[in-house]
Amino acid sequence: MSKAAAARAEKIASFDPNAPGDADGGLFGLPFTPEEAQVVVVPVPWEVTVSYRAGTANGPAAIRDASLQVDLYDSDMPNAWQMGLAMEEEDETIAAASRALRPLAADYITWLEAGKPEADRQKFEGVPAQATAEGEKMLQWLKAKTGALLDAGKGVVVLGGDHSTPLGYLHALAERHEEFAILQFDAHCDLRPAYEGFRFSHASIMHNALELPQVKKLVQVGIRDMCQQEAELIEHSNGRVALFSQRFLSDEKFAKKSWKKVCGKIIAQLPRKVYISFDIDGLDPKLCPGTGTPVPGGLEYEEATYLIRAIVREGIQIIGCDLNEVAPGDTDWNGIVGARLLYQLCNWMAVSQGRLAAKGMHAE
Repeated sequence: MSKAAAARAEKIASFDPNAPGDADGGLFGLPFTPEEAQVVVVPVPWEVTVSYRAGTANGPAAIRDASLQVDLYDSDMPNAWQMGLAMEEEDETIAAASRALRPLAADYITWLEAGKPEADRQKFEGVPAQATAEGEKMLQWLKAKTGALLDAGKGVVVLGGDHSTPLGYLHALAERHEEFAILQFDAHCDLRPAYEGFRFSHASIMHNALELPQVKKLVQVGIRDMCQQEAELIEHSNGRVALFSQRFLSDEKFAKKSWKKVCGKIIAQLPRKVYISFDIDGLDPKLCPGTGTPVPGGLEYEEATYLIRAIVREGIQIIGCDLNEVAPGDTDWNGIVGARLLYQLCNWMAVSQGRLAAKGMHAE
């Protein structure tokens, strides 16, 4: 038994999963360090290019605080907490870069929306290049960070921040897997090239991901806002992008098709390895009112988690995942929903990787 496994076993023996969440403990009140944990959450408090409401940089901290209220028992995997789950500390360099760039980007966006007044051109025209340079640094930092964790045998989940954040993790996975698909839960397609001039825009994450040849398929679920350019990209993708829009999901529901059958259609588009990218605004906004760009409609919490469970029970491996766009807003509700969704993503990813047993399935 490795030193980390021995330390984890010792903590399992002394931990009471029925006790209230310990504020001095880690994520979900668990006692594990990232070294001891089998699944590690990497927080990325970054939100430079958000184009409507800000606040997502505070998402990781809000989810961590709310996680102390999550009961650890799950009827599908009663001992899930014993797997070992931990969140790393936020990187202050990343947080500071985001704090410094965000006001500049916000003023630049305001200048764009005002029609690019000539008087302020010199002040703002260099902002996109500055944001791109810092975004490239963040990408390389996250690629190295997640790559090292993967090489150490960890399951990895990225917790943003805005939806631009996981690109470095996707690059790390692309160096370690010949091919995989991305399953995207989202209200938006995020297929815009360099939106508002920002190469690493939150609205461009999937356009950037498709530049990786290892990403053989992009399956989008819950989309209900897109521009013509994105629609044309999907149409001409030769099937590389499969869209299950909210309109389609609603039409199936109104035709009295079961959610199980609809999920079957989605799963049929997926290969054996999948990365899940979850923008919280893919859910109905009553579940995430603080998110940056809420859109009416969206998935219910149990619809989303049912699909995740169904994917794993189909034998598909979740090689990684992210959760983004959780903003605390004026209520703890955003963090509460985000924390519970994070717990499900971490645990079912672990089941798919053979780290954890679920009913009807066994860990390796």
